[in-house]
Amino acid sequence: MSDTGKELHFVMVHGFGHGAWCWYKIRTLLEASDYKVTCLDLKGSGIDRSDPNTIFTFQDYNKPLIDLLSNLPENEKVILVGHSAGGLSLTDAIHRFAKKIHLAIYVAANMLRHGFVTPQDYKDAVPDLSKYGDVTMMIYGAGADKPPTSMIIKEEFQSQILYHLSSKEDSTLAAMLLRPGPLRAFAGVHFTEGPDADSVPRVFIRTIHDRVIMQEQQDAMIRRWPPSQVFDLEGEHSPFFSAPADLFGFLLKGNALLL
Repeated sequence: MSDTGKELHFVMVHGFGHGAWCWYKIRTLLEASDYKVTCLDLKGSGIDRSDPNTIFTFQDYNKPLIDLLSNLPENEKVILVGHSAGGLSLTDAIHRFAKKIHLAIYVAANMLRHGFVTPQDYKDAVPDLSKYGDVTMMIYGAGADKPPTSMIIKEEFQSQILYHLSSKEDSTLAAMLLRPGPLRAFAGVHFTEGPDADSVPRVFIRTIHDRVIMQEQQDAMIRRWPPSQVFDLEGEHSPFFSAPADLFGFLLKGNALLL
């Protein structure tokens, strides 16, 4: 094992409705290069048994990441990689555990310094899928007369919106494993500024052919909270499926910031 591999620990954070499973290609590439990799299931995601309809707060949803950082040895740091809504998990961690984070890499992700505070935050980070029609299925876990508690993109639209450059095998796998995401956990989520937040270098990987977080939305988040480095990936919203080698390469390039 190389010295670099011994030192660097990647923690992969999935987006809304996904799970640790979506990183299987990236995990394979990183581990083959002797890096330590942890792929988390946030609460109600992947194989976590929690019912997403019972998750009320972002703090509860993001607890697996916060617990991991809380339990790291005092002298150990990690590289956080977040996809899509997983960017909010990274920002939460940056404000709370900056001294435990070498680097935060946002992959087509929500990169809002304080979360959803202003109308501009919603404009920049919330996907508008209306042009595709009625694409979401809402679950009313608190009763039909109450607001929806979770949501999932209907299976017949998933490939067109999330995975349009991915293989049929990967989009089929995703259709089998996607779960409704907890809507209430994300409602108005905002973060208190951490004293060392600016000490964490950030990288943003733009996905040029994204149909979820559009190019202008990604650019707006980059302008409003400029990262240390921006990379352009010729891919869709889910490059861990459609462009794993390119994404892997950008993860390693981002690590050059640590040298």
